[in-house]
Amino acid sequence: MSSPQNTELKSSAPNSALDRIFRDREGNIVIGQKPNLPAIVAVVATLLQAILPSSALQSVVTLIAFGTWYTWAWQELFAGVNYFRRSLGLLTLIGLLALTQNLIGRF
Repeated sequence: MSSPQNTELKSSAPNSALDRIFRDREGNIVIGQKPNLPAIVAVVATLLQAILPSSALQSVVTLIAFGTWYTWAWQELFAGVNYFRRSLGLLTLIGLLALTQNLIGRF
């Protein structure tokens, strides 16, 4: 059994870098979460975009996919539960911007 002094020392000990990266406010390790609405719509739109033939409908689905990925990434960047989730949002935003620049550069 641990003594009350040991418990107090553990709670007042500074968090390690890994704790700050992967743990939420309650101390749970969070890497993945149940998908929220923007994530679900983004995945479905991305899959539809891949199977639809080139048409106006595919262009609309492409815009929906981009918008929902952007929304998801923005939410993770500014409201993610830990630094890992926030870095996922940042990397997704960087990827979306790079993809957009690549697509614009081809025209």
